[in-house]
Amino acid sequence: MDSHKHDSQQEQAFHTLTVEDSLARLSAKEQGLDGAEAASRLERYGKNMLQEAEGKSLLQKMLAQFKDVMIIILLVAAVISGLLGEWTDSIIIVVVVLINAILGVVQENKAENALAALKQMSSPNAQVRRGGQVITIKAEDLVPGDIVLLEAGNVVPADMRLIETASLKIEEAALTGESVPVDKELAPLEKADVVIGDRVNMAYMSSNVAYGRGVGVVTATGVHTEVGKIASFISQEEDEITPLQKKLNELGKYFTIIIIIVAAIMFGIGYFEGREWLDMLLTSISLAVAAIPEGLPAIVTIILALGVQKMAKRKSIIRKLPAVETLGSTEIICSDKTGTLTQNKMTVQQAYVGQHHIDEEKTMLGHLDGDRFLYIMTLCNDSKITEEDGSTRLLGDPTETALIDYALKQGLNKHKLEEQYPRVAELPFDSDRKLMTTVHKMHDEDGSPLRIMTKGAPDVLLERCTHIVKDGKVELLSEAYKKEIAAANKAMADKALRVLAAAYRDIEKLPDDIHSDALERDLVFAGLVGMIDPPREEVKDAVRICKEAGIRPIMITGDHRDTAAAIAKKLDIIQDESGVLTGSELNQIDEKEFEQKVTQYSVYARVSPEHKVRIVQAWKKRGKIVAMTGDGVNDAPALKTADIGIGMGITGTDVSKGVSDMVLADDNFSTIVVAVEEGRKVYSNIRKAIQFLLSANLGEVLTLFIATLVGWKILFPIHILWINLVTDTLPALALGFEKAEDDIMKQPPRKSSTSVFADGVGAGIIYQGILEAGLTLWAYWWGHTHYSEAHAVTMAFATLGLIQLTHAFNVRSNRKSIFSIGFFSNRYLNGAAVISGLLVILVILLPFMNDLFSVVELNLEQWLIVIGSAVAIIPLVEIVKLFVRMSGRK
Repeated sequence: MDSHKHDSQQEQAFHTLTVEDSLARLSAKEQGLDGAEAASRLERYGKNMLQEAEGKSLLQKMLAQFKDVMIIILLVAAVISGLLGEWTDSIIIVVVVLINAILGVVQENKAENALAALKQMSSPNAQVRRGGQVITIKAEDLVPGDIVLLEAGNVVPADMRLIETASLKIEEAALTGESVPVDKELAPLEKADVVIGDRVNMAYMSSNVAYGRGVGVVTATGVHTEVGKIASFISQEEDEITPLQKKLNELGKYFTIIIIIVAAIMFGIGYFEGREWLDMLLTSISLAVAAIPEGLPAIVTIILALGVQKMAKRKSIIRKLPAVETLGSTEIICSDKTGTLTQNKMTVQQAYVGQHHIDEEKTMLGHLDGDRFLYIMTLCNDSKITEEDGSTRLLGDPTETALIDYALKQGLNKHKLEEQYPRVAELPFDSDRKLMTTVHKMHDEDGSPLRIMTKGAPDVLLERCTHIVKDGKVELLSEAYKKEIAAANKAMADKALRVLAAAYRDIEKLPDDIHSDALERDLVFAGLVGMIDPPREEVKDAVRICKEAGIRPIMITGDHRDTAAAIAKKLDIIQDESGVLTGSELNQIDEKEFEQKVTQYSVYARVSPEHKVRIVQAWKKRGKIVAMTGDGVNDAPALKTADIGIGMGITGTDVSKGVSDMVLADDNFSTIVVAVEEGRKVYSNIRKAIQFLLSANLGEVLTLFIATLVGWKILFPIHILWINLVTDTLPALALGFEKAEDDIMKQPPRKSSTSVFADGVGAGIIYQGILEAGLTLWAYWWGHTHYSEAHAVTMAFATLGLIQLTHAFNVRSNRKSIFSIGFFSNRYLNGAAVISGLLVILVILLPFMNDLFSVVELNLEQWLIVIGSAVAIIPLVEIVKLFVRMSGRK
């Protein structure tokens, strides 16, 4: 058997084969492989381990941070500053770049962590039959054809076709998203394309044996297992660049071209006018330094980091900085149902006892029929109640724990009831019978000393009932009663409730042979109970806010169609079932057709990991920014494919958290809405910082360019560098603390294709840059014509420095008046303006700084002209905003 044959085995649909055919296909036998054959296969197929991504070295990760265009421009700026002798500025730029790179490396938690978590989930040991003997081996040494023994508590060590089962239930929530353990059977299935959750004769690597025992033949190991395929996907998928990173990269390229052209023109004009070429070179270089917004990458990073801190306080833990910004433009949220939209806890919703429908909050204890029904559900039950740190915990099958929890809420304690009515015999649940029966001593009741108690599937149990109890009296089970019970069962099932029936029979003594035919016959029907994993209370409100914010919530689940539809209707995700699609239906639709039809569906049921990726990709191909929430291993590929993967902090597996951009500390869907709001605010504040920095830099460029054209030597390189240093940092950062606008969650999401300069930002940069240059040139002209050249240069320096600080108040909104926002409502900006303003003014006021900066002291009249010019930008911008509001434009 060569490796090619092994690969073809992985494509074999073992769930469609009989036990005998499966063994034959794998050249295996029930007593197991012999040692030599096992060793040969291990060499041929390799270890039963997951594929690891090729890890990058620390140096490679560090170097990758320097590929950014803006970072390269910054490094060029550092070199230029050094050539000008401004080593302080050079050092500051280099430090900014290094901090950026270190933050990038720290944030970059790639696939290796997720894969390490996947590897830990794999079982370390396995019990196998080798040469007729049962031995324990390392799970990594398993090979296709090995016979593996499974029992409750085991982690399934590889994918396998089951060949023996005894009440076997396997919990596959991490792989399929279904919260209830699956009853395993041996019969082959007809269809090859059924989803993992429906392959009841298979057991999959990393799932947990919840109940019973079984034996399976290994069909796939390592990377060929279902979990292995997920691991391979995680290791291959490359992270995509975020919308803002794209915009900043484009911005960097445009700026580089513009700077080179403008600097070349300036150099050319000066040179042909006969000015000193070295002097013109230095002026051109200072213009380049003025034009490069060297603080921009650092400012963006810090504003994102501020958003991260804010989100952490509100239960959203951001693992990758750019995720903050991506959240703000989210248009689609694909959410796993179990544990995310729902409580991940089966809960009794309704009962039907004595021909009465009883809702969850109504008590049935104290009523004759109700007591009897509750006793059966509590005693014919294998769940355990434990006390831990003063709180009660229920252990067992989720369906059974739901019944115990219901009884506890009604004041009925299983421990006390078992002491009163001890179990003397039992028939465990069997997936063929679909029933469970226990026999209890009823010594303190009149009548028979023993009571048989049975619970199970309503249709099966009703066939074994001959009587019904009503108002404490036992009557014959007529056809009319049967129709009423069937109608009650259908009413519950239509609400997607999981329905169980209860029945009993009193006997004098135990039969000699305890089996189904002896106990489970001539029963008295006692009632029905309906359960569901209910939606989280706060999620409905979160869904409403999502819709108001133009975000479409999509439910994706491994659960059945009816259950998914019922929950989605309760949450207002869908109005009717036309918006539901199952995994098998999705298999019939090709990629192009699905891309067209994806807008029709808001709920996906019985889906596999591949389907989740297809759904996310279909929305992305339509140009949407997609967020995906999930907690299981099955969600990892889709979390990685989505623009933003959101893991669950409490129920989430390490794998899902490892590939996520963000983790919800409280597993609460509504926390995503809070995070989206914060993301929108952060992006808005980043745009304000960009508008502030670029309009200031444009003002500097125009000032220098126009001055050169008219032959003025208006500013020296040190002036430009100092103004950039003191005005580009603190005020821009302070804009990151701006509060969210009131209607931020009433606006539609920002399209990923939308320019960072949209909604008036680009226009604002241009006209505000022109105003800054105009006012600075006016201050220079006034000084030049009324005072000395030295005073004119100093006035231009002071005006350009202070005008940028007053202008920071303008960019708090492109539409609203600064007076309606509250002039001093951002205390961080107030502080930044004071500190930066003092750093500009002190250069002129302190005599020992004058020579260093080539400035002179100004008198009161000159200061008034400077301050008047600097403040004038506020009323000028207010007039433009007034026209914008009057025109009704954004």
